[in-house]
Amino acid sequence: MARKKKPAQKPLIPEDIFLEPLDEALGQRYLAYALSTITSRALPDVRDGLKPVHRRILFAMRQMKLNPSGGFKKSAKVVGEVMGNYHPHGDASIYDAMARLVQDFSVRVPLVDGQGNFGNIDGDNPAAMRYTESRLTQAAQMLLEGIDEDSVDFRDTYDGEDNEPAVLPAAFPNLLANGASGIAVGMATSIPPHNVPELIDASLHLIKAPNANIKTLMKYVRGPDFPTGGVCVETPEDMAESYVSGRGGFRVRAKWEREALERGKYQIVITQIPYQVQKSKLVEKIADLIQTKKLPVITDVRDESAEDIRLVLEPRSQTVEANAVMESVFKVTDLESRFSMNLNVLDAQGSPRVMGLRDVLQAWLDHRRDVLKRRTTFRLGKIAKRLEILDGFLIAYLNLDEVIRIIRYEDEPKQQLMKTFKLNDVQAEAILNMRLRALRKLEEMEIKNEHKALKKEQKELKALLKSEDAQWKKIAEQLRDIKKAFDPKSQLGARRTQFAEAPEADDIDLDALIEKEPLTVIVSDKGWIRTMKGHVEDRKTIKYKDGDREGHVVHAMTTDKLMVFATNGKFYTLDVHDLPGGRGHGEPIRLMIDMDNAQAISSVFLHQGERKFLVASTSGHGFIVSEADCLATTKKGKQVLNVASGAEANVCRLAVGDMVAVVGDNKKLIVFKADELPEMSRGKGVLLQKYAQGGLSDAKIFTRKEGFTWTDRSGRVQTLEGWKPFVGKRAQAGKIAPKGFPASKKFGQEF
Repeated sequence: MARKKKPAQKPLIPEDIFLEPLDEALGQRYLAYALSTITSRALPDVRDGLKPVHRRILFAMRQMKLNPSGGFKKSAKVVGEVMGNYHPHGDASIYDAMARLVQDFSVRVPLVDGQGNFGNIDGDNPAAMRYTESRLTQAAQMLLEGIDEDSVDFRDTYDGEDNEPAVLPAAFPNLLANGASGIAVGMATSIPPHNVPELIDASLHLIKAPNANIKTLMKYVRGPDFPTGGVCVETPEDMAESYVSGRGGFRVRAKWEREALERGKYQIVITQIPYQVQKSKLVEKIADLIQTKKLPVITDVRDESAEDIRLVLEPRSQTVEANAVMESVFKVTDLESRFSMNLNVLDAQGSPRVMGLRDVLQAWLDHRRDVLKRRTTFRLGKIAKRLEILDGFLIAYLNLDEVIRIIRYEDEPKQQLMKTFKLNDVQAEAILNMRLRALRKLEEMEIKNEHKALKKEQKELKALLKSEDAQWKKIAEQLRDIKKAFDPKSQLGARRTQFAEAPEADDIDLDALIEKEPLTVIVSDKGWIRTMKGHVEDRKTIKYKDGDREGHVVHAMTTDKLMVFATNGKFYTLDVHDLPGGRGHGEPIRLMIDMDNAQAISSVFLHQGERKFLVASTSGHGFIVSEADCLATTKKGKQVLNVASGAEANVCRLAVGDMVAVVGDNKKLIVFKADELPEMSRGKGVLLQKYAQGGLSDAKIFTRKEGFTWTDRSGRVQTLEGWKPFVGKRAQAGKIAPKGFPASKKFGQEF
């Protein structure tokens, strides 16, 4: 008898394993990770301006009693406490966060006072945590003030064995005072530091006028106040727009002064540099620019800094104004930088959002009001408990003999006291715990005075809780007291970043930045470019690499701009003083401009500014363009002549005259009036000459009165007397050129 097959059993799945589509599982887990990054690492809280790691560092140091008036403790011990009790992450990240709170060049108001090497503005790292010591600053105590008075919520720590504050009371607007930066998942934050007295003044005004606009608030908050000072050159209009939207940026320049030397000479001294710019890398960059001749207005840079910053720049020419020199330096170095602002923070509900200046200050003020109400409620509770005990004491003094009798002779004095005088348990316990010396008459008077004072305080606090106006008045008083700690005349409260207007580019004489010297620009046939001092007259003395030959030779000055017209129809612009010089064959021009290897150089000439050019391609199309429309501002060049597929741009000549001459590869010549050509800024142009085979070889514009000329290989100017038979209409085929016309079918020198 055949055995019956057993039905297949489904594999058993443990209870802790769930079947779930992969895309859903990944999405849910990545979302959880993203939220954790946003709320627990990257974005600060709008109320105290701190991220969890900074908040935990300050709270742990307070628990360790590292007060400003106390002694220092090893940073390693602080990091260990933070990591073990509150922040279960790497000790390096905790120490880096703590070190930043010490650095007066990183934060506007240091929250940790450090002893030892905590890094410097050159970018050097802090010493190991075992070598440094730290304690809280007075400002940090202001952030923590009242934390034991139920002023903020607490939550369980990561292991559930302790609790930590969800936010600090924050007696001053730390978010804007010290700023913040961070990158989360899909969002980031970047907040510049500000001046605390200015923020408090703006907050006081906001209490009086909750609907105050940005223009009014900026009478108090003039702009960012960076720890390293500098000069903010952003316009007030742009700053106001940034403060309204919460997004924008601020241009900050180094602060400098002109220092006179002997014999009428001078040097430039940098005393403050932009925020978050490392001084050592800045000096290295400037030195590199000087060496590569990309900063020709400066001959040397020296770092003479001690405790204060002192960078010395030596100008190349003493006749150039210091302002003009610095404008040139600002353009190519980090002595001018842009600090972006993105006021992306966590609001009181823990949700990320971008706020404006007024919203941030209002959120902080609302937090201070919440802290005030919670501290007031906490104090009322303490007063109620104390009054309860004092009421019991007063009953005891009024019935002192009976109280003593009950205590001496009753078996259960506590219950008897409660029954006889209608006391509660707390009052009876307090009477039984009284010392005999407290039975003095003087002590009775002190208790009565304390009772009276507490009753009065209780009444005032209850009135405070009932009146919103009284609460804002109390907050205003607190802010005025806080402002005294940040005295605008003190080093901590004084504004460091100044404001100025950056001169417009048109107001700067760029030619004055460079010494005017004659140079010869040499571009070889294969695209190698270099300069030689002076104007070389004998071109035969110019040497080229093996297999290369002369392409273009231009006499120029160091202040000139070189225009390059390529076969792709683009114009490129190069500064002559930036071109490689000295011995050798120079550098490939393709390292300086974005030109494909398939393209070649068609024309090279100097920029003058008010001329017009005839541009054309081998397809026979062309037009007239003004020189201003040909000036390129980037390495990518400027597309002017749109070249058809298979054709090349091969003509760029001065457009001076009333007649146009065009010759094709077929040696046919056509002459027509110049007014038949359109003037355009960009395009393919119109057809100049019609071809059955081949294409356009050359074209030029000449004056009817002066006649039709060309330049031969020897540089001699030749004249074609009988050119009038070749006059026709644009786009005609033309006639075969007469005898004597150059066999190269070129009109010779272009410029």
